[in-house]
Amino acid sequence: MVFLTQWVFYGLPWLQWGQRQAVLFDVEARRFYIFGLVLYPQDFIYLSGLLVIAALSLFLFTAVAGRLWCGFACPQTVYTEIFLWIERQLEGDRSARLRRDAAPMTGNTLARKAGKHLAWLLLSFWTGFTFVGYFTPILELGAEFGAAQLSSWELFWVFFYSFATYGNAGFLREQVCKHMCPYARFQSAMFDHDTLIVTYDEQRGEPRGARSRKAIAAQLRLGSCVDCSLCVQVCPTGIDIRKGLQYECIGCGACADVCDTVMDKMGYARGLVRFSTQNAVVNRWSRAQSVRRVLRPRVLIYTATLVGVAAALATSLTLRVPFKVDVVRDRSAVVREVDGGWLENVYRLQLMNATEASQQFKLEVHGLTGIRLTSSEPVSVGATQSRWVAVRVQVPVDAKKSGSYPIQFEIESLSGVGHVTEKSVFLLPHSTR
Repeated sequence: MVFLTQWVFYGLPWLQWGQRQAVLFDVEARRFYIFGLVLYPQDFIYLSGLLVIAALSLFLFTAVAGRLWCGFACPQTVYTEIFLWIERQLEGDRSARLRRDAAPMTGNTLARKAGKHLAWLLLSFWTGFTFVGYFTPILELGAEFGAAQLSSWELFWVFFYSFATYGNAGFLREQVCKHMCPYARFQSAMFDHDTLIVTYDEQRGEPRGARSRKAIAAQLRLGSCVDCSLCVQVCPTGIDIRKGLQYECIGCGACADVCDTVMDKMGYARGLVRFSTQNAVVNRWSRAQSVRRVLRPRVLIYTATLVGVAAALATSLTLRVPFKVDVVRDRSAVVREVDGGWLENVYRLQLMNATEASQQFKLEVHGLTGIRLTSSEPVSVGATQSRWVAVRVQVPVDAKKSGSYPIQFEIESLSGVGHVTEKSVFLLPHSTR
């Protein structure tokens, strides 16, 4: 998961789609580019749909298999793991670091520590630079940085996220999970006794106690746990899994891995600490019995809701017309009578082209007898651009009595990508003479 998440995060901004970056959130231009999609602020409903899908996915995965996100894909977990790997490569394992810290400072120790922090800072900087590259085209960002021409805001955010990564993954680490992350506080609402979690088999492990490898546990009246405390030492949040499920547990399984190595050395069966459910451990269920309990009502409800929302979002994106129109009646220009016996209202139309080709749009208006536009010329809008157009709409003086009347603007792309209907109102004065 470390490799997968980082290949996606660091690699995605460098992908090109035609003549632009494949994934770019251009906040300044108010356009989001996601491969072939060009989204405007008016497409906020799609962002809402993605957030709902993310929330439902979190509920579903948590109900089935506990804190998978926290243990394997959360940026805090992933970057902490990367920083710890760098630390082990340059300073050695935990025992070696403790020995060096207890000994007088030497040139070798200083060089190792300096190298570690330098590597951390370089990785942190690259992380901050990549993150900003999702909002400013990363090729331009690199060129501007090389020429020392970054704007103050870009420079601020690059270094802000750099130092956030350096501080969180290098120093705060598990404190973020224990004291800053809200997920741990409400996870209990999504867990039940059939949720897959890291569990300690108390029936098999107790009473715990140290013994030699050649000793027979049954003769000593001891369980399989040798009380080595390695499960506590390797835990990112420093908890003792033998005390039962605790909110600090992120479900990474490090304690299960290290316990299996101890069981191998002692010649005992693996699985004293393992991924299982509370019901499975207490009732000594087989794997097949545990799997059958996955399809329980709450899981089925989460799954059905998630599939429904995802299908609705996919259908909406597939049927989406790739341009938007906003109609604003010009309130600064009151209704007026013009030559020829016509009453006129002025509107401003914002045409937003969400395709990557220049488009021409034909404008029509309907809703009142004799209503017309003063110009029938098509309106051109550049690729992924928006344009405000002033439109004059006229009706005969005797078309209707005074009041406000609904009308509809019909906007059709001449290249056949679709058409849009937008509503507005036409105002007629109390007196036409």
